Amino acid sequence: MKRSSGILTPVFSLPSDYGIGSLGKNAYEFVDFLKAAGQRWWQILPVGPTVANDSPYTSLSTFAGNPLFIDLDKLSEEGLLMPSELKDAQVPQSDEIDYANLHETRLTLLRKAFSRITPETAQAARAFRSRHPWVRDYTLYQAVKDYYNGLPWYEWPDEAIRRHDPNAVEKWHSDLEKEVAYHTWEQYCFFKQWHELKKYANEIGVGIIGDLPIYVSLDSSDVWSERNQFLLDSKGKPAKVAGVPPDYFSEDGQLWGNPLYNWEVMRNDGFGWWIRRVEGASALFDVIRIDHFRAMESYWAIPANATSAKTGQWEKGPGMDLLRVLTSWFHQLDYIAEDLGILTDAVHELRDASGLPGMKVLEFAFSGPDNAYLPHNYIKNCVCYTGTHDNDTIKGWYNGARKDEKAFVKLYLGAEDAESARIALLRWGQGSIANLFVAQIQDYLGLGSEARINIPGIAEGNWKWRLKSGCLTDKLAKEIRELTWTYGRCDAKVYEPKDQSKSKSKPKIDKTGVKK
Repeated sequence: MKRSSGILTPVFSLPSDYGIGSLGKNAYEFVDFLKAAGQRWWQILPVGPTVANDSPYTSLSTFAGNPLFIDLDKLSEEGLLMPSELKDAQVPQSDEIDYANLHETRLTLLRKAFSRITPETAQAARAFRSRHPWVRDYTLYQAVKDYYNGLPWYEWPDEAIRRHDPNAVEKWHSDLEKEVAYHTWEQYCFFKQWHELKKYANEIGVGIIGDLPIYVSLDSSDVWSERNQFLLDSKGKPAKVAGVPPDYFSEDGQLWGNPLYNWEVMRNDGFGWWIRRVEGASALFDVIRIDHFRAMESYWAIPANATSAKTGQWEKGPGMDLLRVLTSWFHQLDYIAEDLGILTDAVHELRDASGLPGMKVLEFAFSGPDNAYLPHNYIKNCVCYTGTHDNDTIKGWYNGARKDEKAFVKLYLGAEDAESARIALLRWGQGSIANLFVAQIQDYLGLGSEARINIPGIAEGNWKWRLKSGCLTDKLAKEIRELTWTYGRCDAKVYEPKDQSKSKSKPKIDKTGVKK
């Protein structure tokens, strides 16, 4: 990567009139803001379909897109939704996403839109399915799951479809043809809108950094359709599950519950499942952040019946066998190693052998001069973050920091309160030798703990924070760009936008949300 910077903002956090961020006009406006602010990268969180606590790291598929992100205005432009239906779907501006309401109302609205699609659109959706093999299994999985009122696949009464028996798969495809067609259209819609947005971003010089969760959910189309890739018993239940031991996020560790991979099977077939997975991600992102990179070296395996992550043990990961495959197959991609957590010399050696840049989190830095996260200890081949989606905002972090940390912040940064610490960390991050610097948008906005995205180890209340309309001003973009230019991360101090009137990618939308 060339010297550059980016901003971390989840898609769901974008402003919108409909209760959650989408791939519509506010996403395009955010890309424009990034460009004006001198940012080369937009980092997002996983964009797969979610359930339960709506964590983007607990998805029904590692390949599919989240239907909640489909832009309703674009569906209206296509004649699939009526103006009155759009008006009813509008949600008063709030600081948090109401997922329960969205799952009830938004998916009903999408089904209405599907009932009005043209034969040409139906054919385009079928062509989309034929080009992407994962769609066939995912859409049937969703259809059967709906038929059984949301039961996880390993509790489906029909034993044959539970086993993904080929004859049962064909029978259920036939029986649930209309439901499969709906879920196919849903994914066609998401990816059509996504690729239009990504094309526009790339054309004006903004790349997208996406997250690849290290594990997939037990109740997912991935595990249901390819059980042999995971350590499961004959009934589809795991003997051991994923998590992490006690660390700085949680004194009890974190019991994630994801099934573990059958690395022997994966290695024997040349890691084909991972190749297909990254191939899918490469259509969404320009750079992939490998979540929980340390599991590539060794991972924490916890008995499935355990009530705490403390009872796990370390087991050997795939190491360079897998990383060598991924880096050699996808030359167009860059990767970032999320080398956080309990690290060992072996993890550092694996990261260095892979050549991937690791992460330096400034909020972890203030224990003393030898701390590896302090900017004077960096190498160029790393990515500096103020904090990640798992961390508090700078202001929230400073207000909750220990006395000894605040004392060292004062010595190192000359900062004596939350606001001066915020300004100093942004400046030190931009000025660091790291090739890439990324900050959360909340830190540029000067927000506190009320804007935190996630608290690891806490199941409820996460993934809900939203940007308020109008907060991403020209003044803020100018300030960020000036800081970015000062430290050599963009090419000009002042932004002079090119005439976008000839752009074929970005729809012209007036302030009411209607395309001209």
